[in-house]
Amino acid sequence: MTTMLWLQTSGCGGCTMSLLCAENPGLPDLLADAGIRLLWHPALSVETGAEARSLLERIERGETHLDILCVEGAIARGPKGTGRYQMLSGTGRSLMDWVASLAPLATHVVAVGSCAAFGGVTAAGGNPSDAVGLQYDGTHPGGLLPAGWRAKGGLPVINVAGCPTHPGWVTETLMMLAAGEVLPLDGYQRPRFYADHLVHHGCPKNEFYEYKASARELSQMGCMMENLGCIGTQAVGDCNTRPWNGEGSCTKGGYPCINCTAPEFEDPRHAFTETPKIAGIPVGLPTDMPKAWFMALASLSKAATPDRLGRNAVADHIVVPPTLRKPK
Repeated sequence: MTTMLWLQTSGCGGCTMSLLCAENPGLPDLLADAGIRLLWHPALSVETGAEARSLLERIERGETHLDILCVEGAIARGPKGTGRYQMLSGTGRSLMDWVASLAPLATHVVAVGSCAAFGGVTAAGGNPSDAVGLQYDGTHPGGLLPAGWRAKGGLPVINVAGCPTHPGWVTETLMMLAAGEVLPLDGYQRPRFYADHLVHHGCPKNEFYEYKASARELSQMGCMMENLGCIGTQAVGDCNTRPWNGEGSCTKGGYPCINCTAPEFEDPRHAFTETPKIAGIPVGLPTDMPKAWFMALASLSKAATPDRLGRNAVADHIVVPPTLRKPK
């Protein structure tokens, strides 16, 4: 049996809400089938007050074994490094202190969501709470835990980034850890089973993208990269090939990808729904294509755009259907 403890620190709780949407199987069945025993979750468990405090103390003393420590939310280090902006009720200790104490006791430590991984929305703007991720401060290695820190199982903090993170990314990570499987991580310590994909893969607007038939306003059907800030060609995630709730994604819902799996996505220095440009050329281009090649292909694509795509791109529904050729 694999034991798991889940702590919620400085965040909105959205990753837990997302996790509860796991389907086929749902969360309780999945944990049972994977042999994972949830010791405690502050929002889902029955235990509270003295019972919860006693459990944490037993883990800290080494009396209760801990295989997986999941942390949701950023770590508030303020004021002045004390962590006292966020206390764990009844213990007289900050959540920063509890996480720092319990992390070395776990076989694996999982940062659930971009706040826990990199600081996320909690660290946006002036960051008055001095919030950081577990092992990253934005793009910089080293957060609450130093850059070289490793859990007892040999891995660094596993950053299941996303805002909120996809339920499938969390459940697949937990199942792989419980089964003792190798879990390859990318350069930001995100599981590669989803980080080796781009949000662009499987995007329902790809036909418009190929011809650079662009939407000009939200709710229009065209590609949102050129004018509306979509950076799905640069963002890691299999959101469009592993849809949310079996059905949706940001781009499928008509909203641009804002790269929520990346550090510092929350502070892009421009409006999320605007594409920054220099001399009319978008600043952010696909990650694996030279700019000159992209511009040449974009020019050719625009010249070859079928009338159907050009007109549908700036409409909120299909106004020109495909013309099907009759068989001879």
